[in-house]
Amino acid sequence: MKRILAVIALVLWSGIAAAQHSHGNVKGPNGGPMHDVAGVHAELVMSGNVLTINLFDEANKPVSSKGFSGSVLLVSGNARETIQLAVSGDAALKGEAKAPIASGAQVTLVLKNAAGKSGQVKF
Repeated sequence: MKRILAVIALVLWSGIAAAQHSHGNVKGPNGGPMHDVAGVHAELVMSGNVLTINLFDEANKPVSSKGFSGSVLLVSGNARETIQLAVSGDAALKGEAKAPIASGAQVTLVLKNAAGKSGQVKF
């Protein structure tokens, strides 16, 4: 009986902990979707063929992009493209697709921070 209660408590606690860092459909300060990855909040903003990943801390204040690296896998229909991101300004990474990005394209971000922590998230 104690074992069952311990498992139930663990499952409930895990769900609560996961919910604390979920952004769901939250929009970032620049109007793009935002998710937690590699210890920061990453906001995706797309315009034409340019992808910008803006970096923020828990208080939604810009985080220096110095030392960050990343790439994006862009999938639209049968087309796939991997885009390398480069530091752009103080708190962003940018990359350019070969063609304008279609509405509804799937974007998977792989991000590595200056301390070596990495993560992946789908937008």
